[in-house]
Amino acid sequence: MAYPESYELIFQAGGAEDDVVVVHLTARSGAGGYPVYEDESGIVRAEISERGEVRMQASGGHQVLGVPLLARPLSPGTASHGTD
Repeated sequence: MAYPESYELIFQAGGAEDDVVVVHLTARSGAGGYPVYEDESGIVRAEISERGEVRMQASGGHQVLGVPLLARPLSPGTASHGTD
């Protein structure tokens, strides 16, 4: 199956706007057998199924994992205006 190259993970924030993190496809697979995506820093990692189900993965010790409200696939050339 072909998976999107990138997703926007949208997290609920305490302010007026939600936090948006762009993650990109890696060569790794998660425990569920789906591809792992990560942001440019390598800190935010998520296994994302073909149905858009997200399983966040810790990238370091003592990390508190938030659950995104939505995982939105990005088309090639789609720009993000969020923080990543």
